Amino acid sequence: MSRRAGNRGPEMEMQVDVSIIRIPPHHYIHVLDQNTNIARVEIGPLTYIRQDNERVLFSPVRMIMVPPRHYCVVSNPVARDDDDEVLFDQSGQAKLRHADLEIRLTQDPFPLYPGEEIQQDVTPLQIVYPDTALRLQALLDFEDEGQVKRVAGDEWLFEGPGTYIPRKEVVVLETIKATVIRENQAIRLRARKEGKDRGGVQRVTGEEWLVSKVGAYLPGAHEEVIDIVNAFILTDKKALHVRALRPFKDAGGRDRRTGEEWLVTIADREAHIASVAEEVVGVVNVTTLSSRQYCVILDPVGPDGKPQLGKKKVVKGERSFFLQPGEQLENGIQNVYVLSEEEGLVLRAVEAFHDAEYDEAAEDEDDEESMQESAKRSRRSGVLRRPGDRWMLRGPLEYVPPASVEVLLTQRSIPLDENEGIYVRDIKTGKVRAVIGHTYMLNQDEELWEKELPPNVEALLVSRLDPLADRSRRHGAEDGRPRDKTRVVTFRVPHNAVVQVYDYREKKARVVFGPEMVMLGPDEQFTVLSLSGDKPKRANIIKAICLLLGPDFFTDIITIETADHARLQLQLSYNWHFDVKIPAEPSVTAALFSVPDFVGDACKAIASRIRGAVASVQFDDFHKNSNRIICSAVFGFDEKLAVRPSLRFNQNNLVISSVDIQSVEPVDQRTRDALQKSVQLAIEITTNSQEAAARHEAERLEQEARGKLERQKITDQAEAERARKELLELEALSATVESTGAAKAEAQSQAEAARIRGEAAVNEAKLKAEAQRIEAEAELQRLAKAREQELSYKKEMDRLEVEKQERLAQLESQRFREMMESLGSDTLMEIARAGPELQVKMLQSLGLKSTLITDGSSPINLFTTANGLLGALPGPGQAQ
Repeated sequence: MSRRAGNRGPEMEMQVDVSIIRIPPHHYIHVLDQNTNIARVEIGPLTYIRQDNERVLFSPVRMIMVPPRHYCVVSNPVARDDDDEVLFDQSGQAKLRHADLEIRLTQDPFPLYPGEEIQQDVTPLQIVYPDTALRLQALLDFEDEGQVKRVAGDEWLFEGPGTYIPRKEVVVLETIKATVIRENQAIRLRARKEGKDRGGVQRVTGEEWLVSKVGAYLPGAHEEVIDIVNAFILTDKKALHVRALRPFKDAGGRDRRTGEEWLVTIADREAHIASVAEEVVGVVNVTTLSSRQYCVILDPVGPDGKPQLGKKKVVKGERSFFLQPGEQLENGIQNVYVLSEEEGLVLRAVEAFHDAEYDEAAEDEDDEESMQESAKRSRRSGVLRRPGDRWMLRGPLEYVPPASVEVLLTQRSIPLDENEGIYVRDIKTGKVRAVIGHTYMLNQDEELWEKELPPNVEALLVSRLDPLADRSRRHGAEDGRPRDKTRVVTFRVPHNAVVQVYDYREKKARVVFGPEMVMLGPDEQFTVLSLSGDKPKRANIIKAICLLLGPDFFTDIITIETADHARLQLQLSYNWHFDVKIPAEPSVTAALFSVPDFVGDACKAIASRIRGAVASVQFDDFHKNSNRIICSAVFGFDEKLAVRPSLRFNQNNLVISSVDIQSVEPVDQRTRDALQKSVQLAIEITTNSQEAAARHEAERLEQEARGKLERQKITDQAEAERARKELLELEALSATVESTGAAKAEAQSQAEAARIRGEAAVNEAKLKAEAQRIEAEAELQRLAKAREQELSYKKEMDRLEVEKQERLAQLESQRFREMMESLGSDTLMEIARAGPELQVKMLQSLGLKSTLITDGSSPINLFTTANGLLGALPGPGQAQ
């Protein structure tokens, strides 16, 4: 309050300076005696007259009022005696307890003596509710109301419900609320100081324990709540894997050592709350096996509860169990091996054991009764298995392998047709054989062997090209499925074809004629043919496994040069076949594959013959007799100087039966232009003559059509005159009848006039409306008739135009055909030859050996250009 008064000092100076100060009730002032420098308190109600040596420190201030259930804290309080009276020193100054505090509760209003200060304003007392407490700490040594001595640093609880009355020796550290413990819950506590807990159990500093009693739990002053622990609900399908953190005795009363692990199942308790001395490793799910399942447990737990490291245990269904700590399943839950008659199991012993359950399958015994007797003896006596032994069990049976047996693989019978097979290798001897044509199951000492083929053979086998139908195609789309390399390689040899297969182990070859199915042995390979292809022929274009025997043809383009140095390009097609009679001798069949590229060799040989023959012939002679020259060059002459019918290659019995000249084109551009001009001139002459004949025929047909039209006009005029005559006769008769009945009609018309006028007046409106309707309908009908007539007229005109065009086209084609027939092929040939022959004769008459006509715009080499264009003419001396 003194601070508050001091803050208002400047405002009070004007009031303090007055001599008379009126102090209301429950107010006070501090008066300072300036002579003795001692301040005193004046309490109202009072009218205070200030002396000259006195000074009022502040204007009247309201006394401190503490209502019920409130308190305030006063620092530097005044000292009081046993009667609660204020003590003064000799000079009249109130004695103060410096650096001390005083908590004042509900009392009458009181002033603050000089030197006292309010450290804490009037504050309500703290109410402590049920299930809550205040954690208090002693600042000084004192003895509380219950005659309990408190030492500085002691801590205790003030539990509710109640009202806490503060003391100057005690400080409130915190408010603690009770923790509610529900069913299947516990709280984890830790001791902060050595002492007893609420259950009266002695605890040491840092010790932890659980409280699981259902309800509200208020921790003690030296206890702290670490966590709320929920219980794990255990079912038939879930268990709890627990590990001990330190030696203790579990809930079942069993001693546990540090690091020990165990399972808590529903057989032990329905809900488990992990104690402070154990930790939950995880939740273990139940392992359930059906009647067709089993599992192998590694490191199983023995009867003594200890894991048997390195051992295995086989558990068969039907069964449900939990894996103990340290146990694990090998390959999980596995199905029981159910084998049919076409299945078998290849087994291997991991460790030595006595097999008393199943007998070893007798592989070489064919008698079923002896096999049954051997099986019975084996079951009675058992079989000793050593580590690494392999054997095979054949179905039908159900089998669960023991822990000392390892299942290597499941074998199934491989069904094979008579044209199917597999490659089988004996893993003991390494021998590979082919099994073809019957269902086969591999035994324990056999495995499938993959036969590798060269890449080009693989490509030919997987391609979908038929060797005969698709022989002109170079590349085919490969099938998306790769070849099964364990299957016997098969190839269908088409009709009139042959395949060579070489056995590298026997070092001999066999030749197979089609149609036939070729099946390769383990050491056999196809002989791949690499033939020339394209036009002109290029080597190694065609890859093939089978050799077609023909007849067939291949086409080649060669370039030749005549004796007069005219270079020509020939496209020739050769018909060929192999002269082989089936069955053939081995020497004959081997000769078929003696020439690797018979196409390229034959084309080269024939081209060399043709070039040699044409090199000695002039261009004109070759142009006229090209077929005879080429055939004689290819086939040669016999003893009677006649052209042989075929050309035979004795190395592989290849026979060329005919040669087809498909095209002859000059390589030199000028020679090609000269020939083209001659052909164009002949075609132009023929075309002009055909056009003239067609024109004459068209004019004749036009004259005939015009005459028919004039005759039709005359006929139509005669018919019109006849109809006009009949019309005139009818008009005359009508005039006679009209004059006779005029009088009668006049009388009748007058008699009927009145009646008609009346009826006309009545029906005039109806008739007008009907007339309008009739006019509209008539106009509509007229338009419809007009459109129909116009449409029929258009159709008729179009039909006539089509007939006219068809007739003209027929006349034109007929005219052209008749012109060609009238001229004849001989006439056309003579017309084509007339110009060149006339020019030759003119040049011969002039005595010129050669001539050249040009426009003078292009430079010409006169030394070599004209040589050989028309052929060298013999001079006078040579002619003789």
